Amino acid sequence: MATSQDAWYLSLLGFAEYFRTCNPPDIKKCIQCLHAVFTFKPPSRVEARTFLQLGNILLTHTKNVDLARNYLEQAWVLSQQINAFDDVKFEAASVLANLYEQIKQKKLSQSILRRAIELSQHSVYWHCRLLFQLAQIHSSQRDYELACSLLSVGADYAKMSLAHYTRVLFLLSRCMLMLIEKKFSDVLPLLNDAGHLLEIWNGNQYQKEYLRVFFHVLQVCHYLMAGQVKSVKPCLKQLQQNIQTIMLPSWPPDEVVTGSNAGDMFIWMPKDHLYVLVYLVTVMHKSDNSSILCAIQLMLIEHMAMCRLVMGHKCIALTQMANACTLCSSNPTLMKTHRPQLHVLLGLYAMSMNCMPAAEQQFNAAILLSQEKDLWTFANLNLGIVYLRGKRENEFNALLERINPENLPSHSHSLRAAAYYVLGLQSFFQSRHNEAKRFLRETLKMANAEDSNRLTSCSLVLLGHIFLSLGNSRESMNMVTPAMQLASKIPDVHVQLWASAILRGTLFDFIFWQSLWGMAALELERVS
Repeated sequence: MATSQDAWYLSLLGFAEYFRTCNPPDIKKCIQCLHAVFTFKPPSRVEARTFLQLGNILLTHTKNVDLARNYLEQAWVLSQQINAFDDVKFEAASVLANLYEQIKQKKLSQSILRRAIELSQHSVYWHCRLLFQLAQIHSSQRDYELACSLLSVGADYAKMSLAHYTRVLFLLSRCMLMLIEKKFSDVLPLLNDAGHLLEIWNGNQYQKEYLRVFFHVLQVCHYLMAGQVKSVKPCLKQLQQNIQTIMLPSWPPDEVVTGSNAGDMFIWMPKDHLYVLVYLVTVMHKSDNSSILCAIQLMLIEHMAMCRLVMGHKCIALTQMANACTLCSSNPTLMKTHRPQLHVLLGLYAMSMNCMPAAEQQFNAAILLSQEKDLWTFANLNLGIVYLRGKRENEFNALLERINPENLPSHSHSLRAAAYYVLGLQSFFQSRHNEAKRFLRETLKMANAEDSNRLTSCSLVLLGHIFLSLGNSRESMNMVTPAMQLASKIPDVHVQLWASAILRGTLFDFIFWQSLWGMAALELERVS
């Protein structure tokens, strides 16, 4: 039977919950009630849980981070002394680790999670959740090897615990980190293993559909990162079908989808986030101020700016670049990760305006800052074009090793095709026409294999230009005409203008030679 003292603190806890959940919530009175609980010296379990409640409420509804941290630390220390108190103990560790990470005390964050992981061996749900959390912290610090190691441990633990859904979730998460690291040779067998486990799945079908979305997202990203635009289409179509299934009105809410196994009580991504994710992946990969939404917004703006440049809408492209800069300036993390992309965009804009010194400056800045190999190569390729247009052969030769297609990874399909194009352009400027044709045919072969339409149209136009230079008007028309048609579908205004200029010269030559041939034929007929 509860004593009068027990009745007091139990009543205060009831009042605190009432003030927290009323509409609108009265957070000040809720906190006052929780503070008053300690006056009655409650049992350790109640005390630890109340410290946790106060820490969570202060983090959610106030800016008093120091006081929230103090309460969470007390909850963590006190709960470790209490047996069979997993929910409070490990929630305190998880929330406190997140707080440490936010205030840039990453070592403290990692330390508390390692201790919590050690203590949670018997609790499948918390052990898996804490492993995911620690892996996420290491991946945010670009320590992908350690993060992958933790995910591997999680997959083995989930298998042993018969948490089949969470096992696949760990495997797919490892695949995601390997894709970030560009470990394409390692990721493919692991992705295939995860795909096989999905195929033989006979458990919760709702969870299976969520895993299918994750699996197909990774497949799409794998093909796109390799520049294999054509190969990606079946996976992308399947991904869109999966998402349509999940978005049906009959689909249950997220909290119902989780399985009966305690270790499978996870959702890979909330349903509302999936809308955005699949749209983003189709273009290339819900809470307010979410970092993932900011990153997605920035990536979409960058893609739109490039599309506007291709279409010749330079003022709109510049406006979108300004929007990207504004978005980055309000988020230091985004500015750090996307600064090289912004320099590349400005370089492309400067090229479109024929401001080659400015383009060179921007591409050099991107090369200096980029930690991403593909972006670094892309900037070098464009810098090479700047040098070729400025007839700066020595500078071009200095970066030749960086853009040699034979030195680029085999997975960089589109970049290797573009590198052959740049070498073809160099050979054309040096009047080495046979060599130029050889490079451009290699580009066409690679571009056609993956429906890289812009690269195909550019290569055809340049081949047309080469044939025109060699006096072969008929062959030039055969190259330029399909290039013109393809460029109009993209639509690429620059390639269309280039093709039109060549076509005018080709057509004039063609008509001229046809008329001469006609007169010669008439003369032969008269003589005979």
